[in-house]
Amino acid sequence: MKKLIVAESAGFCFGVRRSVDMAMKLLDEHGACASLGELIHNEDVVNALKEKGMRVVNTPEEVTAGERVLVRAHGAAPGIYEALEQAGAEIHDATCPKVRAIHKIVARAKEEGRFTIVIGMRAHPEVNAICGWCGEHEVFENAEELEKWLKSKPDPWEKPITVVVQTTQTHSNFTECCLFIKKRCTNAKISDTICLATSTRQEEAARIASECDAMVVIGGKHSANSVHLAQICSEHCRNVQFIERTEELDTDRLEAADTVGLTAGASTPAWIIKEVRNKMSDEIKNEQSTVEKEMSFDEMLEETLKTIYNGDKVTGLVVAITGTEISVDLGTKYSGFIPTSEFTDDGIKVEDAVKVGDTIEAVVVRVNDVEGTAMLSKKRLDAAKMWTDIEDAVESGAVLEGVVTEENKGGVVVNVKGVRVFVPASQTDLPRDAELSQLLKKTVRLKITEVNKARKRVVGSIRRVAQAERRERIENIWNEIEVGKKYHGVVKSLTSYGAFVDIGGIDGMVHVSELSWGRIHQPSEVVSVGDEIDVYVISFDKDKRKISLGYKDPDGNPWTQFTSRYQVGDIANVKIVKLMPFGAFAEVLPGVDGLIHISQIANRRIGKPEDVLTVGDEVEAKITAIDEEKHKISLSIRALSEPAPVQPVEVEEAYKEEPAAEEDALVYEVSADGVASGIAPEAEE
Repeated sequence: MKKLIVAESAGFCFGVRRSVDMAMKLLDEHGACASLGELIHNEDVVNALKEKGMRVVNTPEEVTAGERVLVRAHGAAPGIYEALEQAGAEIHDATCPKVRAIHKIVARAKEEGRFTIVIGMRAHPEVNAICGWCGEHEVFENAEELEKWLKSKPDPWEKPITVVVQTTQTHSNFTECCLFIKKRCTNAKISDTICLATSTRQEEAARIASECDAMVVIGGKHSANSVHLAQICSEHCRNVQFIERTEELDTDRLEAADTVGLTAGASTPAWIIKEVRNKMSDEIKNEQSTVEKEMSFDEMLEETLKTIYNGDKVTGLVVAITGTEISVDLGTKYSGFIPTSEFTDDGIKVEDAVKVGDTIEAVVVRVNDVEGTAMLSKKRLDAAKMWTDIEDAVESGAVLEGVVTEENKGGVVVNVKGVRVFVPASQTDLPRDAELSQLLKKTVRLKITEVNKARKRVVGSIRRVAQAERRERIENIWNEIEVGKKYHGVVKSLTSYGAFVDIGGIDGMVHVSELSWGRIHQPSEVVSVGDEIDVYVISFDKDKRKISLGYKDPDGNPWTQFTSRYQVGDIANVKIVKLMPFGAFAEVLPGVDGLIHISQIANRRIGKPEDVLTVGDEVEAKITAIDEEKHKISLSIRALSEPAPVQPVEVEEAYKEEPAAEEDALVYEVSADGVASGIAPEAEE
């Protein structure tokens, strides 16, 4: 054997460590206590605790009145708690939080009348406890058992089902069982309740076993997680030893192996792992491993259950998240927790920033030796680190980011990762008379201008960053601008002749004629101040720093739409939009007008267009001419009422604003017989 790889996740899990810690406290404080069943699946630990005064009871009936009884990490059924209370016992509950979560799931299923399927080892104390909280239920150890049972049920089985799994089960077994359940059951709620520490331990064991020539797994033969570890290692390595203590290790089987892996179940204490590792190290021929000196039970347990103090920086594993706190496994005898108020001041939701299984750093705020808890603060640790960054930022001119948390006299306060930075009103980059409250809860970028750590005073400037960023954006725009380039901008102001649009630090002007293809009188008919719009460059002058922008879509040219839809001779439904002495202008399509000459309005002579038409009228007209070059259209209403073809009026002639010939303008009075009797008074005038 040349190399030894030891799994980082080997040894006590949080739940086991917590139960052993509670047992040690009871024994230290009172000299005696009882454990309902063996505390953990490790004979050496159980015997060591017995020597200190702990006795093991298997039923509540064995408990004496007033005796302190520890409920182990596997938990217990509701009836057990009731029996202990009736016996007069003082209950100390060490049920693992992960196991307690399963109890809540199955208890809720019982209330809702749902059938519960438990995937796990039938004889295991954890599974027995879970079943005690269930209503109607069944336990299955593997997918074969489950499949056989499901085949006896209707397909599909529509009974509401809740599925939970023992915390130490393998994911492969759980996944295989779920496949059958999803195929056969239409109303199933499946909860993956495998402990994260178990999953991590199993994944690491599989990885190490696949890399090694031999593998040693330490754990109790009755420990579910240890048994599963041995099974997983056997799937990836042929030479696997499953032992409970050092004496069982067969070093002869390791001689031919170049690389050997070592892992241990959740109930294996650190000193047994060390003993086995030391014995294996004797076989290693390289100089990287050394044999550690033997320690007494108390010394090794104290190392496993090490003490922490206020102000210590600690690292732990997130094991649970609630609405009020984050539970952290510190690998010590203390159960760590971070109140949500001590997580961050950034306004970020805890569940968005951290997940179960994440490693997290924090500082110890308060240690409670009686309850075995340690209150932690990530916020204070971040603030301490941030002070160093802030002091460095003054010299380097680095840009920092924070959230505006309050407005006070003369400025605003920005929280930069737990450090309060005051920004004077003149440095907020707002106009002189602007309301500072508009910055509240906004994320801003700033530079630190002054630091006084003794007084915990920090002053910053948002304006310096904003100005520098504006200058950079402006230069980038002028360096990259070209005709036709598109920008997303904001309308800053309106005038009678157009709109000014900020395209990233520079204002360009959109002339009123470039706002719409249709007829508009004011820019406000199309855009408003504050609107975000897409524009394109029509022209620019770098020397004069002027940019002309377009807003209307070039592809939406109404003349193009008109020519693709109509041709000479077509009849169109038009709307009268303007009356002139020589004729009427009519809208054929939005943005496209045609002229109906006065001579083409009616099949009789009229004095003026308004004698027949009114602005807003919708009439049918015939297209008599199209000038493609000048975008002009001639229309005729008269042509629709005359059987003979009408000679089209030349478009250019029709658009001339000249009065009709005098003789054409005369209007005669006509008698009942249809005889013209003279010039009408209107004509004379």
